[in-house]
Amino acid sequence: MLIPLPSRASPHAGRTRGTKSVGGMHASRHRGFTALELLATVAIVAILASIALPSYIDYVRRSRLTDAFQTMTQFRTRMEQGFQDNGNYGVAGGACAVAAPAASQNFTFACTLGANGASFAMTATGIGFMSGYAYGVDDAGNQRTTAFPRATVPVACWLTRPGEC
Repeated sequence: MLIPLPSRASPHAGRTRGTKSVGGMHASRHRGFTALELLATVAIVAILASIALPSYIDYVRRSRLTDAFQTMTQFRTRMEQGFQDNGNYGVAGGACAVAAPAASQNFTFACTLGANGASFAMTATGIGFMSGYAYGVDDAGNQRTTAFPRATVPVACWLTRPGEC
C-alpha cells in the first residue's frame, strides 16, 4: 500500500482570492464605493447642476430671440419697400401691404395698420418654450418689448436680458 507523502504548504494556502495579509491577518479588499462617498458625489453634482442649468436655459432662450428680431427687421424692410411702391403700408381697414411672416417654432407674427394705412405696427409673440416674451416694431423703426419674464415692461428696445437691450 502506498502512503502519501506530506506536501509542503503553499504560502497562499488557506487564503481566499481577494484578500491580503496584513501583519499576519487577512483583510478583505474593498471594492466599489461607500454610501457616504456616493452621497457626497451626488450632492456635488446636484449643486453644480443647480448653478449651470439656469444659465444654460437662459442662454438657449436668448439664442431663440434672434428669430423674432431678424424676422421683424426683414418684415419692416419689406413694408418700407411696399410703402415706396404704393404710397402706403396697406389699405385702410385691410391687411398690411406685405403679409405677416408665418409663425416660427418660437414666435407668431402679426401686423396691424394705423392712420389709414400711413403707419403699421408688427408684433412677435412667443409660443411654446418662448411664451411670455413679446416684441414689437413700427413704421418709424421704434423697437419695444411688451412682455419679458422678470423685467419691467414696456421698454423702448428689444430686451435680451432683464434690463439689458
